[in-house]
Amino acid sequence: MNRIAARLGAAVAMAATAALAAADDRVDYNVDVRPILSRSCFACHGADESTRAADLRLDVREEAVKETDDREAAFVPGDPDSSVILERILDEDDTLRMPPRKAGPRLADEEVEILRKWIAQGAEYAEHWSFTPPAAAPTPAASDPSWVRDPLDAFILARLDAEGLKPSPEADRATLFRRLSLDLRGLPPTLEEARAFAADPSPDAYERAVDRFLADPAFGERWARPWLDLARYADSAGYGSDPLRAIWGYRDWLVDALNANQPYDEFTVEQLAGDLLPNPTDRQRAATAFHRNTMTNTEGGTDDEEFRVAAIKDRVDVTFQAWMGLTMGCAKCHSHKYDPISHEDYYAAFAVFNQTADADLPDESPVMPWITPEVAERQARLEANLAELKSRLAASPDDQALKDEVAKVEKEKADVPTLPIMVELPVEKRRATHILMKGNFLDPGPEVGPALPKSLGPEPEGPVDRLTLAKWLVDRRNPLTARVAVNRTWAVLFGAGIVETEEDFGTQGEPPSHPELLDRLAVDFMDSGWDVKGLIRRLVTSATYRQASRVDPVAMEKDPKNRLLSRAPRVRLDAEQVRDQSLALSGLLSRKVGGPSVFPKQPEGLWQAAFNGQRTWAASQGADAYRRGLYTFWRRTVPYPSMASFDAPSREVCAVNRVRTNTPLQALVTLNDPVYVEAAQALARRMIAEGGSTPEDRARFGLEIVLGRPPRDEQVAPLIALHAAQLGRYRDDPAAAAALATDPLGPLPDGSDVAEYAAWTAVANVLLNLDSVLTRG
Repeated sequence: MNRIAARLGAAVAMAATAALAAADDRVDYNVDVRPILSRSCFACHGADESTRAADLRLDVREEAVKETDDREAAFVPGDPDSSVILERILDEDDTLRMPPRKAGPRLADEEVEILRKWIAQGAEYAEHWSFTPPAAAPTPAASDPSWVRDPLDAFILARLDAEGLKPSPEADRATLFRRLSLDLRGLPPTLEEARAFAADPSPDAYERAVDRFLADPAFGERWARPWLDLARYADSAGYGSDPLRAIWGYRDWLVDALNANQPYDEFTVEQLAGDLLPNPTDRQRAATAFHRNTMTNTEGGTDDEEFRVAAIKDRVDVTFQAWMGLTMGCAKCHSHKYDPISHEDYYAAFAVFNQTADADLPDESPVMPWITPEVAERQARLEANLAELKSRLAASPDDQALKDEVAKVEKEKADVPTLPIMVELPVEKRRATHILMKGNFLDPGPEVGPALPKSLGPEPEGPVDRLTLAKWLVDRRNPLTARVAVNRTWAVLFGAGIVETEEDFGTQGEPPSHPELLDRLAVDFMDSGWDVKGLIRRLVTSATYRQASRVDPVAMEKDPKNRLLSRAPRVRLDAEQVRDQSLALSGLLSRKVGGPSVFPKQPEGLWQAAFNGQRTWAASQGADAYRRGLYTFWRRTVPYPSMASFDAPSREVCAVNRVRTNTPLQALVTLNDPVYVEAAQALARRMIAEGGSTPEDRARFGLEIVLGRPPRDEQVAPLIALHAAQLGRYRDDPAAAAALATDPLGPLPDGSDVAEYAAWTAVANVLLNLDSVLTRG
């Protein structure tokens, strides 16, 4: 009998246990107990056998309640006072108490009581919520049926009711229209679109706007951005020298797939194993460039096999992170300390990816030609030219000039864009896969064959390859894929996922704020045929999405992070949107879709990297200087600086979400960066050309452009005063006026009042930096 039980009389112990068991609410293992054990116990007493202390495992009930010759049972179901774990937790000796001092602080009193009550109720375990397949929950009864536009609203309303909160009123039409445009297209509405929507009295005006924006080619560009972060897409190979790479064809494929509303299951299969489909098309093979975004180390003296292995590890990690929201990479050196992924599971999955032909080579082989419509048109012209030259050469076979011209055209015709892709090795060249001890490629352990983690989904039939893995991910019995996809979409539209830790659906992640809603959406998503646009349309037409973002003091006190969604989130635009919006509002934005990456203006000298000859950023000219941020050339070691300031990742690794920061540097970027100064100059010229003849008219026009609605008088007056002050300043300083009005956009129309243009440029700069412009309300 342990010390606690010895200190209590049997009658007292029985009375205490009965009182605990009879308490009103049962303790929920997943909600109440697992977070305590996971944080304080599992690191030393969990799945990782290499670091398990005292041969005690607390993540499995059978082990936790088992008494051995060496120790008493950690948990004695129904009898907390005989449970040695409580004795160790409460031990006043810091050398004996659990968790040890080096592992963390003592458990709080309320946590100890949770464990005590749970043990008294039988110490029942439950499988982690995310490792069981989702089941569609029935729609709860709504306290206000008139508010509900979609069943998802009933789930939100039921939770608000339970917490004594109410949803916010619907946002005004202009705010809602701008929000919708930014969320679906990544761009603000044009002035004409905003005015037309405001003037449309039809009851389905909003729904028709949703459908227009979903059909806009800009939709694919906007929704490609989060996926490119997951795919760690970049225009360079990474590591120290970070040489340039041509892989923009994958970005084209992605934008096209999203615009075509490719079902998410097909989208998954083609990216992971398009080359293994029966008679794959060029587009399906191109999709496999997803996993050719891994980094390549071409520096002299490096071991190609070391970095090939690193690339395979990255593919394992990214696959399970992007599709299942799991930190699979934690098992590359040892068994996962918290989730049911063993060291062997990791390398069995590694074996699935270990049979591709790429091998950390400088030429990025294997590659395929990437023939865009523009390239096809060019090839046709060259082919016609070549046919004519060869015809002439047949008539004059000794004409050396003709021979040289034929050779020149043939060389030009052979120069087509290429795209790195996945290609499976032939059977005779297959590699053996070994468990790598502590992750070290020079220390191989036992050989392991390709397999998928049994605890994470249905066991596949037959041999396991990348195609098997892809189909396993989108099997309806897989517990995570649909949940993760729905959650990620929700996070884009609502500022945070139903599971806030988008990157971790495992036992260390946050539980869902609305678990029944998440499962209902996941099941409905699969039932829809994995219809991505259908899911997005459903979310943006809901009453939950259409709420105003105004903060209610009561809701702020009860729910400061807005996890219950009593209002719409108000968040700053992401890096690409900040840039794209400035270009769009100014009239500079090029809406060209697809093609090679471009080089908009950036500070001089950033590419002066050591050990690398590719040091010149040749700024794009003409329309290419004003392409969407999605198309900006992305070098991993030197990301485009103005977007990096707004939290764009380097894409050296998979980025599930971007952490929003607020720093002074961001304001300095949007006030002073040449791209934003140029946008202000163009907006000023637009205000002068289209906004009327008086300062008031022009100020109103500029505000209407940037806000997407007619401004209030109190918003106009400060701008008129600012214009007057700046006009006086620049009348006194013609040189400064000329610089602000023309550099870098270019000369003004002949006969222009330079000071007037400079003053309006200052006003336009302020407009583009308004909080209501840089945020999505």
